[in-house]
Amino acid sequence: MSTLSTHVLDAVCGAPAAGVTVTLYRQERRLDAGETDADGRVRALGDALEPGTYRLVFDTGAYFAAREIETFYPEVAIAFAVTEERHYHVPLLLSPFAFSTYRGS
Repeated sequence: MSTLSTHVLDAVCGAPAAGVTVTLYRQERRLDAGETDADGRVRALGDALEPGTYRLVFDTGAYFAAREIETFYPEVAIAFAVTEERHYHVPLLLSPFAFSTYRGS
């Protein structure tokens, strides 16, 4: 079975984005949720992931609202495919008007 982690970096202040709620879904079913720690990480989401398509939803609106920063993206949703047994890491580079992601290690 596969495992999953994520890391959120705030490109505006050049630091980890602590306190971002991240929810994991498979299709429409909510599997797990966590909040990024002081290092901007959720070290484990979901128990053991079987092959399939999953979605991470980052509550970026609440994160920026807590900092009194206007944002264009109230949430960021990233769909990804689990295709083989391994650890999957999905980082998010975040700013109020842009975001980027990639398949991490």
